[in-house]
Amino acid sequence: MTSTSSSPRPDGATAGSLVVRPAAERFHSRLDWLESWHSFSFAGHFDPVWMGFGPLRVINDDTIAAGRGFGMHPHRDMEIVTVMVEGQLNHRDSMGHSEVLRAGEVQAMSAGTGVVHSEMNLGERPCRLLQIWIEPSRGGFPPAYRQEPFQIHAGWTPLLDPQGREGALAINRPVRLWRARPAAGERLDLGIAADARGWLQLIEGGGTAFGRSLERGDGVGFPPGPGQIFEASEAGADLLLFELR
Repeated sequence: MTSTSSSPRPDGATAGSLVVRPAAERFHSRLDWLESWHSFSFAGHFDPVWMGFGPLRVINDDTIAAGRGFGMHPHRDMEIVTVMVEGQLNHRDSMGHSEVLRAGEVQAMSAGTGVVHSEMNLGERPCRLLQIWIEPSRGGFPPAYRQEPFQIHAGWTPLLDPQGREGALAINRPVRLWRARPAAGERLDLGIAADARGWLQLIEGGGTAFGRSLERGDGVGFPPGPGQIFEASEAGADLLLFELR
């Protein structure tokens, strides 16, 4: 499956341009227990234009049926971040962790030199999550695991921060990530550092930014610049903002 988007290439060739990834143009996978929307190339879906955005390699919007999930499987040299949206997910790994990840919680796992883990929905209803892969600054970090609950408000709540400020999680890349749930008509500043690029991802709801109407599942990559604002639609919004280096 390939994208029909007319947006510029997201892989760095046009680092100063706006890159739009409409929800309907994402790659789509469906099994009897899993529905997944892939913002970038993943598994059997490959498009050389959509290999990621800077160090952001994967955004998968997954819905997993009750009693099902991903069995034990390996990873290495990748920062894997899970943002729980609905339900619960049971995590086990070769580092000895056995945890339950619930809505509002965030998991940051550094695969490093190698880790094996499973993700099973042992709850009574489907769960929904965004799984995010970010390339580390270099290979060879030791594996690590962190998990925290976050209270999400109308303004930006930091989920990832290089210094772990305000309770945010740190990964092996100087990336920052925020989440917000603005109500109808509320406005959010999309300002990012001058030496970074940004990615905005709509989890729910909609709004306007960069002169465009955005809906659930839409993503936008953008360069730094003054006056960039997101305004939530009548239904409000739930969204992520990445600052990428």
